[in-house]
Amino acid sequence: MIVEREVMANETAINAPRAIGFWSEAWSRFRRQRLAMTALIFVLFLALIAIFSPAIVGTKPLICRYKDHLYFPAMGYFYEAWENPIFKADGIKNSYPNMKKNDPESWAVWPLLYQDPLRRVKDGEWAGVSGNVRNKSPNRLNLFGTNAWGQDVFAKMVHGTRIALLIGFVSTGIAAVIGIVVGAAAGFFGGWIDWLLSRAIEIMMCIPVLIVMLALISIIEEPTIWHLMVVIGVFGWTGIARLTRAEFLKLKQLEYVTAAKALGFRWPRLIFRHILPNALAPIIVPITFGIAAAILIESTLGFLGIGNPDKTSWGRLLSEGKENLQMWWLIVFPGAAIFLTVLAYNLIGEGIQQSTDPTLKASKH
Repeated sequence: MIVEREVMANETAINAPRAIGFWSEAWSRFRRQRLAMTALIFVLFLALIAIFSPAIVGTKPLICRYKDHLYFPAMGYFYEAWENPIFKADGIKNSYPNMKKNDPESWAVWPLLYQDPLRRVKDGEWAGVSGNVRNKSPNRLNLFGTNAWGQDVFAKMVHGTRIALLIGFVSTGIAAVIGIVVGAAAGFFGGWIDWLLSRAIEIMMCIPVLIVMLALISIIEEPTIWHLMVVIGVFGWTGIARLTRAEFLKLKQLEYVTAAKALGFRWPRLIFRHILPNALAPIIVPITFGIAAAILIESTLGFLGIGNPDKTSWGRLLSEGKENLQMWWLIVFPGAAIFLTVLAYNLIGEGIQQSTDPTLKASKH
């Protein structure tokens, strides 16, 4: 009988359903929110556009064989130095269809649309396609029209997606790292460390980020998007730090942390193994909202005409549109892209908050 009871107990333990983890349950609740899921799908779609932007629209081959070597000129859209200098030396950097003149055996795989985000396509550059006309409304050749310099707006929009998403993720990533480290140290150690870091947070909150960015950009000779990312990240961590500090002050008083201390665990394990994983849920929400705020700041600077004019930006397209309100396509398309992207991140942040906050879950029941 004892053996039978043990066998039955083992079978019951094996067949018992596994407990659902916190993050699995949060993801299950998040998936049931239609607006949040739609926003997440939209952001993933934008990420695919950003990654494959050279394959969607461009004038540089994705891959080509030129003078018995394989090259990937389209990588120059991501980083200019990745475009082999042989094309500039041979005078075909902005006219790759002329490769056949220098090397009849050459071949290339081209993007879906032959348009460039940084220059105007000229007549005769591509067989059977006329050059871009300046200030042209949307048409079959230029899906979103052209600007005052004859540059294709659709190409600038597609490649501008990469800038918008990159500045959001990188700058907010920098802010998240600084904010979590400062907030965790202040909340866990307390005492004079908490006092000192709290005063530092308050001082940083008093600094106007936009004014600092304008001042730094005016000092830098050739400001790039990376400068904006660093500035936004370095001055945008205070909200994350305060929330992290509050979570650590609350969690370090719980019984499981006290038990871990009694077992002799040192502070690195207490922070990273026991407290931080349980504090991440509410911290992710302001991080998501921070991505949307970073995109808005970059768009604002682009609208003001600040930054590198050789880089594509949705805000810079808006700036071009304000010079001539009759060119509605320079306002509608980038404006809609900024609005929808910021709205999507806000909806994702709200969805994460409703999925991870136990008080909201309890209030619904």
